[in-house]
Amino acid sequence: MPIKMQNGNLKTIKWLTYMMFLMFAMTTDAVGVIIPEVMKTFHLSMTAAGLLHYGPMTAIALGGIFFGFLADKLGRKKTIIIGLLLFVVNSYLFVVGNAFAFFLTLMMISGVAIAIFKIGALALIGDITKSTKEHTSTMNNVEGFFGVGAIIGPFIVSYFLTQGVDWKWLYVVAASLCIVLIILAQIVKYPDNPKKTGEVINMKRTFAMIKDPYAFGFSMGAFLYVSVEAAIYVWMPTLIKGYDGSLLFIATYALPIFFILRAGGRFLGAWMMSRFNWAVVLSLFSFIILICFLGSMLLGMEATVFLLPLSGLFMSVIYPTINSKGISCFPKSSHGAVAGVILFFTAGGAAIGPLAMGAVSDAFGSDAKYGFMLATVFAAVLFLGAIYNLVSDPTKKRLQELELSEYQQ
Repeated sequence: MPIKMQNGNLKTIKWLTYMMFLMFAMTTDAVGVIIPEVMKTFHLSMTAAGLLHYGPMTAIALGGIFFGFLADKLGRKKTIIIGLLLFVVNSYLFVVGNAFAFFLTLMMISGVAIAIFKIGALALIGDITKSTKEHTSTMNNVEGFFGVGAIIGPFIVSYFLTQGVDWKWLYVVAASLCIVLIILAQIVKYPDNPKKTGEVINMKRTFAMIKDPYAFGFSMGAFLYVSVEAAIYVWMPTLIKGYDGSLLFIATYALPIFFILRAGGRFLGAWMMSRFNWAVVLSLFSFIILICFLGSMLLGMEATVFLLPLSGLFMSVIYPTINSKGISCFPKSSHGAVAGVILFFTAGGAAIGPLAMGAVSDAFGSDAKYGFMLATVFAAVLFLGAIYNLVSDPTKKRLQELELSEYQQ
């Protein structure tokens, strides 16, 4: 479908999408700072407190697979507003309770809300871009703003704690920003919903899509990538804890450095993906990530402190590109459903990957190094998948056909 919208309106929609991703990243990626506070307050074990990470990720996964069809059935705008409204109401409720089970429940509801409006936003990207290449470039920009939110959220929580303000007020900040986004979304004119006449759109259609080799292949790529990425922000602080060598400054700020490199790399990735072959970039960067993980395992703690944060620069383009190409392999009328499928595997990787690493580490005397050996295996499989994609180019024909039928009419 052609894009018949004024440039100003199109830019507004893009910025609304960027801000949505920034806003929800503020909450999801601040969990690492929130967990220690919750452990102290409620006297919890690491396993119990870890539910604040695994619970919302599971909710996002389930939200993706069960509600992915809404963006195709109701339209992008309605789906986005429904998800944002649920997120607002749920986030304000954080200030009325003070029990771990209460907070965990709210975080899981928040995960469902995020899944709903994120799927609407992901489907919308196809409607406002003019080619599959622009789709990938825009997706990198969107995830770049997610990366910025991942920096802002932990900073806000850390600042609140230094001022004696409870961490749960982060959700009030996010909800207040979300209200502004809802008002703007109501005002702005969105593209028409690209629903095909007579097409049956329901949950069954989404589940059937999992069997499609393109949807499944890109979903597994997302699962592997997120398992590798989550290894950094969940377990890297544990791995380098106690380090006091010559790279102490880097070790102290390893996680912020990783997030900054990941965010900056995604904005750079938006430029790269509009100019270079995406399969080549994916293969090269996944290889460098593998080298970073192998080096950290083989070359000692000095190398680990340097290489693991550095990997963020090369991780930056992987997920947005996998997500974009997976969605672009389907007609626009199915973008919500396929975005939901990929999101299911994405959130699954964010939950299962760190959980498996923790189990492996515990099995070998609670040494995080063994968990990172498993993450290195994930990185190796991801690289092999990227090489297969580069050599066999299985998406070439399908992307060319959809470029003509969906973007060039």
